[in-house]
Parts: sequence; C-alpha cells; structure tokens
Amino acid sequence: MYKELGIEDSFLKEVEDAENELKDQFAELESICEFWSIRILDAFRKARVSEYSFFSSSGYGYNDEGRFHLEEVYSKVFGTESALVRPQMVSGTHAITLGLRGVLKPGDRVLIATGLPYDTMQTVMGLSGNSPSALKNYQINFDVLPLIEDDTIDLNLLKEKLHFPTKMVYFQRSRGYSDRHTFSNSELEQAMEVVHQNSDAICYVDNCYGEFVSRKEPTFYGADLVAGSLIKNPGGGLAQSGGYLVGQADLVELAAEALTAPGLGSEVGATFNQTKLVLQGLYQAPIMVLQATKSAVLFSKVLRKRGYWVSPLPHEARFDTVQLIGFNTKNELINFCRAIQYCSPIDSFVTPEPGPMPGYEHEVIMAAGTFVQGATSELSADAPLKQPYRAYLQGSLNYFQSKLALLEYLRKNA
Repeated sequence: MYKELGIEDSFLKEVEDAENELKDQFAELESICEFWSIRILDAFRKARVSEYSFFSSSGYGYNDEGRFHLEEVYSKVFGTESALVRPQMVSGTHAITLGLRGVLKPGDRVLIATGLPYDTMQTVMGLSGNSPSALKNYQINFDVLPLIEDDTIDLNLLKEKLHFPTKMVYFQRSRGYSDRHTFSNSELEQAMEVVHQNSDAICYVDNCYGEFVSRKEPTFYGADLVAGSLIKNPGGGLAQSGGYLVGQADLVELAAEALTAPGLGSEVGATFNQTKLVLQGLYQAPIMVLQATKSAVLFSKVLRKRGYWVSPLPHEARFDTVQLIGFNTKNELINFCRAIQYCSPIDSFVTPEPGPMPGYEHEVIMAAGTFVQGATSELSADAPLKQPYRAYLQGSLNYFQSKLALLEYLRKNA
C-alpha cells in the first residue's frame, strides 16, 4: 500500500528497521496502557455507570445523574475526593484558570516551581501581555522560580521561598513551548514533599498532555488539585470539548463556583448530550495515549538517526505525549508541519501557513487535520516561528497514520 502512495522501499525499510529496534519500548508502553485500561474499567464499575448515565440535561442541569456518574468516575480514576468535568470549559487553559480564580484571593502569593509557564498561562497570570483581566490586576502575586542548570526544580530555593506566606505552589508538568524536559513523577513528588513539609500551600498541577502516559498521576503523590483538557489525553479523541479538575473537594468546589457562580458551584450545568462521548472517550483514552506515545517514539528514533535534535530521546521514559523535534531552518519546520497536515484525515488538502494566535507572542504554524478542532489528542504539530526552530508533535488516534506521516516527510525531504 505504501508503494501506491509513492513511498520508496528504502524509506519503508528505514522506518520498519526502527520499529524492530523499538520492540522493548513499545512493550513497556503497552503495559502502561493495560494498567490504565483496567483501572478505568474498574472505576466505571464502581461508579455503576449505566445506559441511563448517557441521558442529557438541559437548562440549569439540576439532578443530572450522568454528570454525577462521569465526575465520580474521574474521581475514582485519579484517586481524589472530587472531580469537576464539564463541556463548558473551552480548553486546558480555561480549566487551569478556574482553579486559580476559584482558590486565590487578593493578596495571595503563588510560587511557580517549574519555571516560566507557557504563553497562554503567562497572559492569564499577568506575567506577559496587558489583559485587564489578568490575575495580577487582582493583587494576586506570582513568584517564578527559575530552573537550575539541568532544567530541574530548584528544591533548595523552593524551600527557602516557602518561608514567606504562600497560598499555592504551581507545577506545569509538560514543557509547553520550551526545550526543557517534561517533569517525571519522581521530580514532582520530591518537590511536593518539600512543599507539604514546609508549608500549608496547595500543590496545583497543570496536567495537560501527561494523563495516562506513566503509571502514576500527580494526585497519587501529593497534588491537591489537578487540571487538564478533554481534547487532550483523557478525552480519548471522542470528547468534543471540555476540561476537568480533580482533587480535594473544597478546592474543586471553589473552581466550580468560578465556572458558574457563588452558591451554585457544581450543582448546575447542562451537559448538552456530551456525557456519553466524554465517558466513552475516557474509557478509550489509554488506547489513544498508546497510539500517541508509540508514534512519538518512532519519530524520535528515525529522525535522531538522521541527525535531528529530538527530546525525549527514543529510549527515555516518557511523562507526556509531546515529542520535540529540532530543525535547522524555518523552511524545514514549515515543511514538517505540512507533511503532518497532508497525512491527516481532515483537511489533508490544506497548506498550513504561519499566523498570529491569541495568547502567543510569535506567529505559530499549526498542523491539525483533526475531527475535533484543535484536539491535540489527534496527530498534530505546531510551532512558534522563532529560533531555535522546534516542532511540537503530539497525539495520534492511529499509529499507522503517524507512520505514514513520517514516511511522507522522509520522501519530501529526500
């Protein structure tokens, strides 16, 4: 079939040789998928999800049993007291912002333990941009702890900063638009131990791209509140929109009041016939994450052999679904994104062009021929047009689509 698409035997052999060399890595990823598949299935059973859970509410959404079961499943999967899972959250940034707005009050101080957050969260916090709604304009103070030389969390500085009154310590698990590595479970756990041993501060984690990639979630080892997007890993490629927060019940409810209104909180919110898709997406999520991580490892293996800078390396443990690939020129970067777009099921005929994006300082090129607009659970790539030229590859519902996209890039750059 690949020959019919113009792929030469030499490129196919190159990729298939890499697949053979990756058998051990693929086996470990499949084992992680098995772990989460069984844990999620058990959560469905314990929450007694039934066909009745698929029925939708309208208006205020009072007494929505499906919504109740959905949030109970999320709570059990992540091992938390409570969960808020709603289609009204438009993105991961929105979900994370609800946690900040709900919990923080004027005069509160937040330590950001993982360095400067990614672009959209900088705007939310007021670290960049000039939005009148930025949190700094509500007298909420953010203290960014720089990473040490090897891009790890500075535990000594974190401990020192906790001598001052601190309401929250914020962790960004994934790399955002930076070259730093994604933080491992052990790194985050060590940092949270420092926080809990030296303060009463809340540990809040931006979990985007990290769900179900390894056997632990931040809620297993000290996170008090965690947020993420349903059109990334936990939506399984089926959720049409939405976000989630899981954690301590009082903190989740404060986020719910930021979403709806004080006194209403989590008790309201129509589900717009989305509950079935969100539940089914969560059930399928480990399979989707497996497709995404296998795809990332394959790109890393093949392109590193060709001399590209890649992170993570193909043999390294993974803690999110993002694969970073470095290019020598802007045109190489653009051509890579165009190869991804060309091998997409939707809008394969479209040619991506760099353009401005809300919340980002530089022009961004995005390849996302996806069933759900902007869903990074599906194979996609994007990059800010700035040096060094890095493409952020993420997602995949189908490993073989990713394989074809890699072959197409090799063919076009022969």
